[in-house]
Amino acid sequence: MIRSVNNYPISQLFAINANVVYVIPRYQREYTWGKIQWENLFDDLLENEAGYFLGSIICINQTADALAVQSLELVDGQQRLTTISLLFAAIYETLVPNNHDDEDILVERTNLKRKLVLRTPHDQMRVVPQIQNKNQEDYRGILSLVGVTAHYDMPLNAGNRRVVKAYRYFKTRLNEMAGDGTDRSARLISFVEKLSRSSLVKIEVASHTDAYILFESLNDRGIPLTAVDLIKNKLLAQIERDDAERVDYYFDQWRLLLDDIGDEYAVQERFLRQYYNAFRDELREIVDAPMAIRSNLIRIFERLINQNSRECLTKTAAAARVYAFILGRRHDEALRDLVRPLKNLERIQGSPLYVLLLNLISRRRLLNLTNGNLVAVVNILVRFFVRRNLTDTPPTNEVTSLPLRILENIQGKQGDEVVETIQQNLATVSASNEVFQRRLEGLIYDENVGVARFVLIALAEHAMTNESFTDLWEEQNGKPKWTIEHIFPQGENIPESWVQMIAGGDEELAKNYQQTYVHRLGNLTITGYNSSLGNKSFQEKRDRTDSDDRYVGYRNGLGLNSELANTETWRVDQINVRGENLVQRALELFQFDGVE
Repeated sequence: MIRSVNNYPISQLFAINANVVYVIPRYQREYTWGKIQWENLFDDLLENEAGYFLGSIICINQTADALAVQSLELVDGQQRLTTISLLFAAIYETLVPNNHDDEDILVERTNLKRKLVLRTPHDQMRVVPQIQNKNQEDYRGILSLVGVTAHYDMPLNAGNRRVVKAYRYFKTRLNEMAGDGTDRSARLISFVEKLSRSSLVKIEVASHTDAYILFESLNDRGIPLTAVDLIKNKLLAQIERDDAERVDYYFDQWRLLLDDIGDEYAVQERFLRQYYNAFRDELREIVDAPMAIRSNLIRIFERLINQNSRECLTKTAAAARVYAFILGRRHDEALRDLVRPLKNLERIQGSPLYVLLLNLISRRRLLNLTNGNLVAVVNILVRFFVRRNLTDTPPTNEVTSLPLRILENIQGKQGDEVVETIQQNLATVSASNEVFQRRLEGLIYDENVGVARFVLIALAEHAMTNESFTDLWEEQNGKPKWTIEHIFPQGENIPESWVQMIAGGDEELAKNYQQTYVHRLGNLTITGYNSSLGNKSFQEKRDRTDSDDRYVGYRNGLGLNSELANTETWRVDQINVRGENLVQRALELFQFDGVE
């Protein structure tokens, strides 16, 4: 709920008699503005008329006692408000009276001091920066340096950080603007008046959920804060109230949680949703939400945090460690048999069912699940997603809710029963063998290139021995080394050698064949030298070697290429025969028990 929206002059937001403090959550992102932003702010104030609009801030106002200091949690606008405060400090230091009788300057300095610190309680900062990268310590050091607070040692290396650099930048600009003449003070006071009359829109909301909803509605503003940021701010702010002495310990726990999950926001947000969904049954005593989705995620975590902030973080962090193992970011020797199946599940884009695995791996002892059981479950999920991603059955919205239904159905079951129940539940919604076969026989490369590559690599790996194993998922410079190769080329301009081989010289027929067969499984293979094969003739592709005379074409030793290595031609009938063979092998490899 939005409590208020008002356009205030800076003089009112920093009113000298108002007991209002703007607190930037201690663990919000650090101060990041640099010279470009400082310069733009200063020049805008210089060049525009009084009343210039400086932007907006969003605050959460949860103050209940009207007589107490009103503490506003600043969830958006910390860069702007911190910068304005540093500008106030620079002006205070620069606006020095020539003698103690210069009453106007003394009054102005007193007003500036009260914009920076409250009268009571003593030395209470008006803007309280967050603590990342020593932002708050550096800011305290500046206030002490200019003389508005008691002595506070400037932290080591503060001059290399942005807070002190901003203060020094403004001092330099103020001195350049004011000059050395007799009207120096008048220029500075005039600038203070411009700054005081410039305005900010202050939006007050009642909760972090309201703040996020507001961000969503103002998406054209490029708001950098995310749902994860707001959950973190809420969580650590509540922990600071509940257990102030150990707040740094809990911040370390949050930092380790993010280290486990990684820096990618989409993965962080997905984890928080899947955490609630994986343990919904026990968490629904606190939050009665049928499923976590993007729109209710903050509300869910607000309730969990309000119930018990420290327990919320401890349990979420424990789940993050399991999730990191699922993602391949953590090693667990006891679960090493799961590493390769989990990697295959990631490759086939099976993350919607990480919910299920998060629950099973976390509760494996309670459910009496062996490593063999867990490997079986992951392999079932891999087969399910190969079929699902090629046939679009079941649809996406059903896949999202599927793990919740499965978790309900495995209640009271253990060991092999859990595996069988998962198999049965997925079989009821999986595409039929007939539909799966029809998609395998069709233009699979056009339908889903990711599934096509997965199927081809799986078929190639299935034919390997330990001695002949080749990592077909290898990457070079962040890109796959082994990629899909079209035997009969897919390019618009069909080479003459191919027109002759596949259509007896009939170019129109060759184009018809290309449209019909080029993207079928029978015409596809895997190669680590796609760019060197391209539109070459079939024989050149087959016999291609590298500089060391090693075969890199179809005679490279892959079982997937056995038919290609031993033939002199490549025609439509051969594409059909090889295709039928590969489809049958794929049907066997991705067979799903219980599906007809």
